[in-house]
Amino acid sequence: MRTFLWFLGLFVFGFAVMAVFAWPLYDALTPSFDVKFHRVANRLGMLALLIGMVLLARRLGVADRQSLGYGLARKPFLMTAGWGFIAGVCSLLPVVALMGLLDLRELKPDLAVNALLLIELALSGLLSGMAVALIEETFFRGAMHSGIARESGNSAAILLTALLYSAVHFLGSYRIPVEELGPDSGVRHIVGTFANLLAPSRIIDAFLALFSVGVLLGVLRTHSGNIATCLGLHAGWVWIITFLREGTTHNTDSQWGFLVSSFDGVVGWLVLAWTIILTLAIRAWLRRGGQLTPQSHPQTDE
Repeated sequence: MRTFLWFLGLFVFGFAVMAVFAWPLYDALTPSFDVKFHRVANRLGMLALLIGMVLLARRLGVADRQSLGYGLARKPFLMTAGWGFIAGVCSLLPVVALMGLLDLRELKPDLAVNALLLIELALSGLLSGMAVALIEETFFRGAMHSGIARESGNSAAILLTALLYSAVHFLGSYRIPVEELGPDSGVRHIVGTFANLLAPSRIIDAFLALFSVGVLLGVLRTHSGNIATCLGLHAGWVWIITFLREGTTHNTDSQWGFLVSSFDGVVGWLVLAWTIILTLAIRAWLRRGGQLTPQSHPQTDE
C-alpha cells in the first residue's frame, strides 16, 4: 500500500501546486497575455504531475524501460501494439452496434457524413488515441503497476491501478467566470474539478465500467510483462469512441437508457457487462496457453 499512497500523493501534490500557484501565475501573465484561468491551472497541474512522476519513478526504481512496460524489443512491441489496436476496435464494435439497435445513441441531425469528415475523424481519433494511451498506460500499467506489484503482488497492482485509473476520468473540466476570479480561484477550481466524484450516485455505473476496463488492462499487463497490448487496445477504444462522440448524441428517451451513464452517454452498465465478459474470456484463453507477444522475441532492454 505504501507505493500506492506515493502515487496517490503525487496527485495531491499536483492539486496543491494548482491551489497555491495558479492564481499568482495567472495574475502575472494576464497583463501581457490573453490566457484563460482554467488552462493556466490545468497546465500547471500537469507540469507538476510530470515533474513529480519523473522524481517518484526514480525514487521507487521504476524509471527503466522494463518497469515502464517497454521491455519488449521494438519490432515485436510495435507488432503487438498494432494487433492490440485492431483487437480494441473489434472488441468495441459490438457495443456500438448494440447502442444503435437499442437507440442509446443517435446520429447528429445536422451531421453531413462524407469522405472528408470520416478521414478527419479517423486521423484525429488516431492521434488522440495514441496520445491518451501512451500517457495513461505508461503511468498506470507501467510505473504504477510495477511499483505496486513489487511491493504487494500483481493482484493488488491490478485492482489499485484500476481504482485510480477510473477515478481520474471523473476530474471534470471546471471554469470560473472571469468576473469571479480572485486569490481563492485555485482552491475553487479544484473543488469544481472534483464535483463529479462528490456525487457518487450519478457516476457509479460509469465508475464501475472504467474500473473494469482498468482491471482488464491490468490482467493483460501482468500476463505479458509489458504494455504493448494495453497501448493498442486503449488506442483502439479511443479511436472508436471518437467516431461515437463526434457523430452521435446520447438519446435520453430510450427505454434502455439506464444501460449508459448520464455522465458521458457512452460508458455504463452495458460497457461494464461487456468488459467483464471480455476479461473472463481473455483469462480463460491465457490459461489455455494463449500468448500476447511473439514468443520468438524475448523481453529485452536492447
